[in-house]
Amino acid sequence: MLRMMLRPRWVLALFAALGVAAAFAFLAQWQVERAVEQATVEVQPTEQVRPFAGLVEPDAPTPQAATGQRVAVSGTIVPGDTVLVEGRLNDGAAGWWVVAHLEVTDGTPGGLPVAFGWAADEGAARAALDAIDAAAASGAEVEIVGRFLPSEAPVLPEDGADPQSMTTVAVAHLINVWSDYDDRPVYFGYVTAAEPVTGLDAIVSPPPVQEGELNWLNVFYAVEWVLFAGFAVFLWYRLVLDAVQREREEAELAAAEQGVAVGGSSD
Repeated sequence: MLRMMLRPRWVLALFAALGVAAAFAFLAQWQVERAVEQATVEVQPTEQVRPFAGLVEPDAPTPQAATGQRVAVSGTIVPGDTVLVEGRLNDGAAGWWVVAHLEVTDGTPGGLPVAFGWAADEGAARAALDAIDAAAASGAEVEIVGRFLPSEAPVLPEDGADPQSMTTVAVAHLINVWSDYDDRPVYFGYVTAAEPVTGLDAIVSPPPVQEGELNWLNVFYAVEWVLFAGFAVFLWYRLVLDAVQREREEAELAAAEQGVAVGGSSD
């Protein structure tokens, strides 16, 4: 077997098999790198307060980098457009959010919902709503620091419930509730204020979880390429083994024919 392997023909075949195996190993490494690259998460500094201007634009999708970002935004609250959003959990307890309509004055003008706080009972939430609308009547500009989140999907009220009741902060629903809000720009997201108004509790708004998931399809492809590399070397070994067996069989057949010939001449 060793003598067969050392023949020039099979040495060259071994080099070819190793070259093919190396190419397959390179492809396996590339697939692993792809899997790791896709699993790598670029950590966003969501807890650093950034100016709202330029972070997102009205009438445009929310960029991934802006989701969960703490922002500082200035604007004027529109009285009469404040609503209650029911069924909101705060540390596991259900209650009401008080959500106002802020017209942004820094950056691109547009409507932006702001959740000013949470209350365990509806009476406290409505009292805070009235206080917000009363303070907004002056038209004074306010600055709000909070976490920006993308708009939620609207949910139809249950049968028999108020058709205007809300359980989600859905911009698509709010613009139909805000007074005289037709074709003006609107941000498809909302801000949860870090400091609640009097009578409300702060909304628990943790930073977004930033994690990556390994792409197992790329890992599977990498394993396949490793198997192909091993098969290339195994195929060379198998061909050498077949050549050895073939020569052995030919030698045994030649010896048998020679024995027959010698036996026949003796007769």
